Amino acid sequence: MTAEASSDTGPDTGFAIHRHWRGVPDNLRGLAIALGNFDGLHRGHMAVVDAASAAGEHGGRGWALATFEPPPRVYFGRASGPFRLMTPEKRAEIARELGAHAVFELPFGDELAHMDDQAFIDRVIAEGLGAAHVAVGGDFRFGRGRVGTTENLVRHCAGHGIATSVVVPVLEQDGADAAKVSSTAIREALHEGDPSLAASLLGRWWTASGVVEHGEKRGRTIGFPTANTRLGELIEPRHGIYAVAVRFEAGPWHAGVANFGRTPTTGERDPLLEVHVFDFNEQLYGKLMEVAFMDFLRAEARFGSLEELVSQMHTDAESARKCLTRLRFTSAAQALPPVPDV
Repeated sequence: MTAEASSDTGPDTGFAIHRHWRGVPDNLRGLAIALGNFDGLHRGHMAVVDAASAAGEHGGRGWALATFEPPPRVYFGRASGPFRLMTPEKRAEIARELGAHAVFELPFGDELAHMDDQAFIDRVIAEGLGAAHVAVGGDFRFGRGRVGTTENLVRHCAGHGIATSVVVPVLEQDGADAAKVSSTAIREALHEGDPSLAASLLGRWWTASGVVEHGEKRGRTIGFPTANTRLGELIEPRHGIYAVAVRFEAGPWHAGVANFGRTPTTGERDPLLEVHVFDFNEQLYGKLMEVAFMDFLRAEARFGSLEELVSQMHTDAESARKCLTRLRFTSAAQALPPVPDV
């Protein structure tokens, strides 16, 4: 099956999402392209974005993000569970905020999977996107069987008169033992319940988003009403209690405490994100909720009674307030605080 080309243009007509390498409109051709998987748009990815942005500005063309949707690991069956660090919508939102002219979501299916490295440059990059410049990370691989190296990319692009930038890896820290900033390292930090480390690697707080849905409504009966959502294809962080910031429909951020898990005390069910927003009382069902995970407070636990659980919830709420105050996040009107240095 061949995916159809489609474009979305938002209120800002200078930005578009184009879902193919075919049918690219003239105003989106000739851009500098940041090319990669870009799951998370972390600090390492940002170095590639910066290279594309600089090339676009130098050439007076602008730049775009080009990535693969769905991610290749989904097509090849290597995804054993939810793994995304961000939704495609969040990726596009950040790209637009960074000044991108477009996001190209290249449909990864049979056609791309069987395309060798030379054909990828010829058909997708040169003929399809009409790229003037391509920036990639130093470990970028492409083409059937991942045979295409950065050396191949530079050589093939040069044959079309396309300039290239190969960006060296960004390291977590200085020194001989420094590891590369990677999506894998961020996933590991979230699985281990370390949102501070994840934020440091990302360069921003890790957020999860989803539409607020109806739950069991037990929280309101015990003084802790919650806004609930499922994470879908997003990675599941460690089950437990978190200090969080939360906003609805891209509005102001609010302080809160959240549980992600199966609620073993009141009856296990599929993992759910339940957020109690401090000093807040509005109808939220059906609204888009975004939650920034700022600190891990404790692991999920089973309590002997509902009374014990409620007592612990009061303790958790106080811990979350103290944590957020320490991070200098205390009001609904302010932006998120800077990420910690880890």
